Amino acid sequence: MKKKITCNISGRVQMVMYRDFARRNARRLGLSGTVQNMPDGSVRIEAEGESAELDKFIAILKKGPLFSSVENVTVSSAEPASGNYSDFSIVY
Repeated sequence: MKKKITCNISGRVQMVMYRDFARRNARRLGLSGTVQNMPDGSVRIEAEGESAELDKFIAILKKGPLFSSVENVTVSSAEPASGNYSDFSIVY
């Protein structure tokens, strides 16, 4: 059964290719959703997919790309997938 999660990532996660990193890894894992920079300097992700793939994605998000410094990954709302996403994209 597919589910949806919302993640908020804080630390040095903007201007370090974090959104592209998240999109590439989400697509590789077969996830759909969005990633966007937030005004407070964090990154917000909504992702949908199989539980095992979402768990792998969260572990990847905690590492981040080379020049990032992830301080915290907060995961909330593990609920049934909405089916609103056909791909994983960056929101500008």
